[in-house]
Amino acid sequence: MGNPVLPGENGSMAQERMPDSTDVVRVAHRPADSGESARASRCWWEHSADEYQADNGPFLGDARFVWGPEGLEEQQVRLLGSAEELRGARVLELGCGAGQCARWLRDQGAYAVGMDVAHRQLLHSRELDRRTGTPVPVAQADAQSLPFADAAFDIVCSAFGAFPFVPDAAAALVETARVLRPGGTVVFSVSHPVRWCFPDDPGPEGLVATESYFDRSAYVEEDSSGRAVYVEHHHTIGDWVRAVAAAGLRMRDLVEPEWPEDNDRTWEGWSPLRGHILPGTAIVAAVKDAA
Repeated sequence: MGNPVLPGENGSMAQERMPDSTDVVRVAHRPADSGESARASRCWWEHSADEYQADNGPFLGDARFVWGPEGLEEQQVRLLGSAEELRGARVLELGCGAGQCARWLRDQGAYAVGMDVAHRQLLHSRELDRRTGTPVPVAQADAQSLPFADAAFDIVCSAFGAFPFVPDAAAALVETARVLRPGGTVVFSVSHPVRWCFPDDPGPEGLVATESYFDRSAYVEEDSSGRAVYVEHHHTIGDWVRAVAAAGLRMRDLVEPEWPEDNDRTWEGWSPLRGHILPGTAIVAAVKDAA
């Protein structure tokens, strides 16, 4: 395994200076390449990490592996493997945020490493290291270019953390497959592609389709200079299936969690109203064929 690049406590890692704010003055649907997308994601999460962890920390927990807003937990579905299979497994979590999922994996006996594009998110992971006593090694990097050796991991996972923000699904999965050993598993969750058709509104207005499912233009929030400060990409279910195959992976499962009756939480565009009608999350599970 390559050596992770650990962020300094004082933010001493050499970094491109981020804008002072992420004030959004316009929203566009337009192309956004890998460089612009990576920069926008880093900008957004550097500025939003504190608010995100404060708002969603109670739901995410300190060491909990939840696949999406529906609340489906890894310990319920075991998409990454049985308890026996996780013990001693080398696991990489992409877009780890504060490392809640990776920390849960370490509690199961896995050797889990977290990676995120935003230094500020990883500082929250350091705080959870101190609070829980379960440290998670972390690296600051872009999921489109992983700083790890070939076949370094048995499992790669991501819960909404990386794949919604990549413009080229196939290229991102090729890079993921590169660091995965033959026979290894990759599992990731994204907003369900059908959600692209509907406004990101938890109320009745979010039940009326307004966009084409086949429009693959990126959703881009821009500041007053026209610079992207947030970019999210849309890939159809078919796009993901083809990307999995193109990366030399074999699709094992596609999970569309149903909204549970006991979940009354509204989280941005997710809500019980929409969740009982529209799928909110898609979880893709695939295996790298043995050499």
